[in-house]
Amino acid sequence: MSINKIKKTKDFSTIYNKSKKVHTKYAIIFIKKNLEKEQRFGFVASKKTGNSVYRNRIRRLFKEFVNLNKNKFSKETDYVFVGKSILKDNLKNIKYKDIEKDLSKVIK
Repeated sequence: MSINKIKKTKDFSTIYNKSKKVHTKYAIIFIKKNLEKEQRFGFVASKKTGNSVYRNRIRRLFKEFVNLNKNKFSKETDYVFVGKSILKDNLKNIKYKDIEKDLSKVIK
């Protein structure tokens, strides 16, 4: 089953301004209840995290985590995963397991 993605700039802005922030080693996660009765996810990696290859890899790692743990996230909630610039320095050494360990603390 695919994940519902947040695509509109307006939605991202609303979530950034009116949500709870959770900081992990590799990401900042914005969590906000929504009224659409569905969970939605957004994935962001700015240029601070590296070139396009790095940014796409970061987003892919976050998406993989969400796909494998989708049932652990609460329904009726929007989540935006923002990659931190720490990822730029050691992305070559970061494996999915590292991301999973880091983000698992948040959804428990």
